[in-house]
Amino acid sequence: MDDPTAIARPFVPAKDFALSKAFYDAIGFEKQHDGEVAIYRIGATSFILQNYYVPDWANNFMMQLLVDDLDGWWAHLDALDLPARFGVPTLRAPAMQPWGLRVGYLVDPSGVLWHVAQRSE
Repeated sequence: MDDPTAIARPFVPAKDFALSKAFYDAIGFEKQHDGEVAIYRIGATSFILQNYYVPDWANNFMMQLLVDDLDGWWAHLDALDLPARFGVPTLRAPAMQPWGLRVGYLVDPSGVLWHVAQRSE
């Protein structure tokens, strides 16, 4: 069935729900709902942060955020000092990847790996 209004939203795990919400708030995601789950939006996409955590799953969970200005995004993220504020690993600066995208990496407080990538032209 072709439904142009359909959307898909992943459920992202949170080991410490309050800490993860603070992390996504700090990054600048827009919180649309805050209850038993939190729904975050950025641009035309969103995800559901859940108060649920399984280490093997969280440590293998990845999200990709495609942006028009990777350098601007990276300056924003770097200025937030996320490792000091949230105990997350050091951010990995953007670099061209073999598959053709320029990507920087950050990890959220639950171990979710985010690929922040320059949108292809």
